[in-house]
This record gives sequence, structure tokens and C-alpha cells, in this order.
Amino acid sequence: MIKLPESIRVFERGWLSSNNVLLVDDACAALVDTGYATHAPQTVALVKQTLGARPLDLIVNTHLHSDHCGGNALLQSTWPCRTAIPASEADAVRNWDATRLTFRATGQSCERFTFTETIAPGAQRRLGALDWQVLGAPGHDPHSLMLYCADERILISADALWENGFGVIFPELEGESGFAEEQAVLEAIAKLDVRLVIPGHGAPFTNVEQALERAFSRVAWLRADPARNAKNALKVLIVFKLLEVRAMSFDTLLRMLEDAAVMRAAAAMLKPRDEWSTLVHTIVEELAARNGPLEIDGERIVARQA
Repeated sequence: MIKLPESIRVFERGWLSSNNVLLVDDACAALVDTGYATHAPQTVALVKQTLGARPLDLIVNTHLHSDHCGGNALLQSTWPCRTAIPASEADAVRNWDATRLTFRATGQSCERFTFTETIAPGAQRRLGALDWQVLGAPGHDPHSLMLYCADERILISADALWENGFGVIFPELEGESGFAEEQAVLEAIAKLDVRLVIPGHGAPFTNVEQALERAFSRVAWLRADPARNAKNALKVLIVFKLLEVRAMSFDTLLRMLEDAAVMRAAAAMLKPRDEWSTLVHTIVEELAARNGPLEIDGERIVARQA
């Protein structure tokens, strides 16, 4: 079992929600990332169970994908907590700019929330009686951040590094650079003295060198054929939606693809529009094969029970 400092508690979540990292000291109880909107009551319950009568003082979002900030609104209504978001996202949140925020573009949801402060690369934060450096982590998301504690050699990596890979490189789907940025972030992590990574998804891990090797290999594989990133993005977004709604017809999924800009962009990289129906059927069949996360019931797609 991996031993964490007493001031750190990791709530490892499932597909729809990112992990939540609770950092507590005498001055502040802070939660890094808050999970998906439909799981927000669970997030509140986990925090309450751990803090008892003590309130949550601060939310810190590594980035504003729906699975990392979907619990913000309910947490803010439960406690009068401050909220820190990436500085480059401040205007989008202040104006609740649907074009710049990614929720509709990915076919996902997030209740509107507010923020009280921002964080940016180079900043220092004292959380859980530990000093953390804020690091930029573009690639998966241009605005994403990580937190690094040099004293404990711990990295809260969000979706920049998992034990087996990293998050979808979304900028590449919209014609922006993302592979090079992910490569640079991995190179920056490799230069840090890290003994323990707390990822955005999956269990904390200590085999950092091996994880980096796998991640570097995956970046090279994706860069060699960007369609691989597009197909992976469609698979991830389809599974995410089905795990949320549990069942959906093929026709509804096709309409969702047309409405969700990120899914539309990924599909356009793979097939002409008049072949999207065949594309969706093929991807769902792949996801249903070998006891995968989905199953096909006539014209309906059903998420398998976890």
C-alpha cells in the first residue's frame, strides 16, 4: 500500500469523475478537483465523512473539463468555500462562455459555478501543511495545471500523466497543437524528483519511470497517425456519455455527435459526414467486443454494469 502524508486523502473515483485530493491543515481544508456533476452528491458525502463538522475552505481545479469541476456548484452551495481556477479560464467562467468552455462541445454537462481566485504556472500554494508549486500542463487541455511538492516528491498530475498513458489530446482535434505540448510536459515531469504521482484517474502510483516510458511511447504513436487520437477521443466520449445515461439509441448518439463540436471534429478526421453512421456503428461494435464497456441491444446501446 502506498503511504501518503497524513494531510493528504485521495478519493479514487470511477470513469465519470476525476479523483479528488483532499489536503487538510490547521489553516485550510482544500479539495483538488471535484468530479462530474451527476456524482456531485457523492463528492460532498466523501468530503463530509472525512472533515466531519469542519467546513471545506477551498476548491482548486487543475482544469475545467466536466469530470474535474462538475462538483463545484454543489460544493459551493454546501460550504462558503473559495474556488481557484486556472487563470486563463477566468473570463470564460465569469461569462459562462459556452463556446470556450468544453461542456456542450463534448456532450457533457456542468452546473454553473463561480470562482474567487485564479492560479497560474509559477505560483506557490501552501496546502495540507505542504508547499506546492503550480506547473503548466498543456497537451490534454491548453489550460491544465499540475501541483508538485518537492519536499514530499509528490506530483498531482491531473490528466497529463496516468499510470498507463494520459488524457485525450483535445487541441489536436480542433487543428491546434497538442502532441508537442504533451511531449514537453512529460519531459518536464521526467526532470522532477517524483516518487509518487496522484493522477486524475486511477490509483496513485510510484513506478514513475515506467509510466513515463509508456506515455512517451503513446505520444509517438499518436503523432505518427493523428487519426488514432481522433478515434480514441470518440471512444472515450461515447463511453462517458453511455455511462452517464446508461442507454441510448444509435440515432440519438448520431444526433449528439452532430451537436457536440469536439465529437464532430473527431468524426470529421476519420470519415466523410455521409459515413458517420457506419463509423459510429463500427466504434460501438469495437467497444462491445470482448466484454467491453458497452453492449448492443438491437438499435440501442447499453452501458454494461460496472
